[in-house]
Amino acid sequence: MQLVVARIGRAHGIKGEVTVEVRTDEPELRLGPGAVLATDPASAGPLTIETGRVHSGRLLLRFEGVRDRTGAEALRNILLIADVDPDERPEDEDEYYDHQLIDLDVVTVDGTEVGRITEVSHLPSQDLFVVERPDGTEVYVPFVEEIVTEIDLEEQRAVIDPPPGLIDDRAEVASSRDSGEEA
Repeated sequence: MQLVVARIGRAHGIKGEVTVEVRTDEPELRLGPGAVLATDPASAGPLTIETGRVHSGRLLLRFEGVRDRTGAEALRNILLIADVDPDERPEDEDEYYDHQLIDLDVVTVDGTEVGRITEVSHLPSQDLFVVERPDGTEVYVPFVEEIVTEIDLEEQRAVIDPPPGLIDDRAEVASSRDSGEEA
């Protein structure tokens, strides 16, 4: 299985280094010296990482055969792709690769079918499951511990405890105007 682990950014300096936008929780495993990565577009690779270092909070990489700024600039916006064993799991037992979550059945804690995960959207504040319901509509479920109570890869399901209004139209509205008290 292939996973996008980074996107190459701007050239840094004159010796062929580039900044990278890391798209993996395990950069030390996927983006270390000696790693051979496929690319998108495929014509740009494969690329072998020669060196890596952090500078001002950004990861800088140098690839074998890229020795100057011109070569580094030619790599801008290329996606770096790692081959990963489909059965491999992240080190932390509460972490999952996107491909493990896609197509899981989503049910509520009482067993009500919600739908199937079609996408994991990575947003700055949190990740979201895009869940396709049986009627073809979509619902967005925040991938947070309070809502997603269980991921069971063997049973191929995600159990959720949604707050009112997340997957239905019965939202609870709290308002001081509803209290019936007149001033």
